[in-house]
Amino acid sequence: MAAKHYSQSVSAHYTSGNLGARILAGLRAAGKDPDALALDDLTPVDQFHLGGKPATLELIQRAGLESGMHVLDVGGGLGGPARVIADHADCTVTVLDLSEEFCQVGAMLTERVGMSDRVIFQHGSALDMPFADGEFDAVWAQHSTMNIAEKEQLYREIHRVLRPRGRLAMHENMAGPVQPIHFPVPWARDPAISFLRSSEGTRKLLAATGFREIEWADERETIIAVLRRQASLMALNGPPPLGIQLLIGTQFPEMIGNVARSLQEDRLTIIQGVFERN
Repeated sequence: MAAKHYSQSVSAHYTSGNLGARILAGLRAAGKDPDALALDDLTPVDQFHLGGKPATLELIQRAGLESGMHVLDVGGGLGGPARVIADHADCTVTVLDLSEEFCQVGAMLTERVGMSDRVIFQHGSALDMPFADGEFDAVWAQHSTMNIAEKEQLYREIHRVLRPRGRLAMHENMAGPVQPIHFPVPWARDPAISFLRSSEGTRKLLAATGFREIEWADERETIIAVLRRQASLMALNGPPPLGIQLLIGTQFPEMIGNVARSLQEDRLTIIQGVFERN
C-alpha cells in the first residue's frame, strides 16, 4: 500500500464528520452541561482504549511520570489520556494524531475543561514527527500503533524525539499465537489497515532500536474480565448516550465483541510496557 493511500485510509477510518456536535449532544443527553464540564464528564467518550481510565492511571504509575515533564501522546485521538496525564501527573502533553477531526474536536473539548494551557494538539504522522530531537521527557502510546505497518520507523522516531533516558509508556494490542483476529474491530473494519506484531517481536524490535525494557505486563485476562462486565451492562441497559460508539459508529458493539472473542481465542493480547531510551 502506498504511503499516501495508507495514511488516507487510516485517517478516513477515524473521520466521520460532525463528531464534535455529536459529542456535545451526547453530553446533554447524559445530563451534562457542555459549557460547564468537569474532566470526568468526558470519560465515557474520550478514553478510546480497552480498560478505560483505570488503565490510563495504571500506566501513568508504571511509567513514573512526574510534575513538569513534557509528554508526547502518539496517536492520542481526542486527548482523553493526555488530559488525565496533565491532571494527575502535572505534565504538559502534546497530542500527535493522523486524524485532523480528532485533533480539532480534542482541542475543543480540552478548552471546555479549561486545560488548553497544558494539552495541545498537533495534526501529523507518527512516522515523520514534526518535533526536534530529544524534545520530550516521555512518549505515550495507548492503543495507537495498530494501524502502523512501519513499526521500525515508528520506534526510530519515538527514540529520536525522546531525551536520553526518557521513557516510552505503551498500552497496546499485540498479535496472539493464533491468527488472524476477527474483524471488524475498533481500529480496522478489515485487515487492510491492521498491523499487529507479537509481544516477542515487539520487545526484540524495541531493544534493537535502543530501548531498555523496564516493565512488560500481559493484561489479557484483566481486559477479558472488563469486557465481560461491560457486555453484561450493555445487555441490561443498552448503549449509553455518551460512549465510544459516537466515534466509531453503529458497528461498535460488533467490533468490541470481536475483540473479546479474539482475546478469548488467543488471537489477541493486551500489554502494558515501559521502556527507557538508551
